[in-house]
Amino acid sequence: MKTGIKLIFSILLILNFNFKALSAEKIKIGLLIPLTGEYGKIGHSVINSVRLALNSINDNRIEILPRDTRADPSTTLKIAKELYEVNGVKIIIGPLFSSSTEYLSEIPEVTFLSLTNKLTDTPTNVISTGVNSISQLNAIKKFQKSKNLERTIFLIPDSNFKIEIEKALSKTKIKLKDKFLYDTDPTLLTAQIEKITRYPQRKQNLLDEIERVENSIDTNKEKKIENLKKRDTIGGINFDSVVIADFDENFKSVATSLLYTDVSSKRVLYINLNNWFDESLLEESSLHPIYFPSVDKKNYDTFNSDYKKSYGKAANQISFLSYDIMGLIYYLIYKNDFIISNKMFSENNIFKGKTGVFQINNRNITHELSFYSIENKEFIKIF
Repeated sequence: MKTGIKLIFSILLILNFNFKALSAEKIKIGLLIPLTGEYGKIGHSVINSVRLALNSINDNRIEILPRDTRADPSTTLKIAKELYEVNGVKIIIGPLFSSSTEYLSEIPEVTFLSLTNKLTDTPTNVISTGVNSISQLNAIKKFQKSKNLERTIFLIPDSNFKIEIEKALSKTKIKLKDKFLYDTDPTLLTAQIEKITRYPQRKQNLLDEIERVENSIDTNKEKKIENLKKRDTIGGINFDSVVIADFDENFKSVATSLLYTDVSSKRVLYINLNNWFDESLLEESSLHPIYFPSVDKKNYDTFNSDYKKSYGKAANQISFLSYDIMGLIYYLIYKNDFIISNKMFSENNIFKGKTGVFQINNRNITHELSFYSIENKEFIKIF
């Protein structure tokens, strides 16, 4: 009972970012982000959100040292070394892209909380903090169980992203009837979806049935033929749900191809990965319902509102994530008596932030996500 009370008390403290430091010494946190060039706007949004988090924490012992990586691996390594050797920084938020982590193993004393969701090919001192594919598949597994889905197929785009997906499928051991790789070229996609859904066979079944009725002596055959000609295919579909591991227009292309092959979302459940509440999907009523895992929408909307009030511009997904990363770092520092050590990210910990629940285990971070549907032009929370 005492342990439970302590846990609840800790969570309340975390939620409010209302800690008081146990040491008067300044804790310096590095921030490696692009501040110039193509991705400069994203970098500045990260700084803004980290400042919002610091305002909530309200502890002047924390000092943030932002540096411009220019989204370049060599520059990232150089300024990371300076932060460690000159400023004594041992924890760094960033870099933004997994490509910028290439040389960071040269500074094993520093832990980097990269804002990417990529899990493969990262140095051991880099922890990916993005909403990764493992977190998303774990949420889909929970949804499968709630809907008694036994025959899910998984559609994977033939792109670099497929490596991440394959790793997550292996790690989560999600139950699948089958998985398929598809080409993102629209001129090839429809034919591939037709093959996956056995469309030619089901189409032929319809033609055969029309011919059979036409040649029959059924007195009501004209009406039956009229009804048959209103259909696209005849025949069952050998899966009850489909996960489409794609986004934006690519996701819509795949879903539309399924619709074309007479596999509508009314017959099988369409499941997408985290689309960050893409409002353009609200207008795709022919594809509804669409199901997907995501961060908590209420918190996401609140953050966006606070960010806009503070900075007069819209936030983005990366800035939302970086707000919580600052809170997570503070929580772990607090638990460790304001002593920076590598073990902070090795031990099991749970942190509840705005994006949801972070689970930290053996220098890996996963998110416990919510689950939503898109129907009737609304985002509806399922769990």
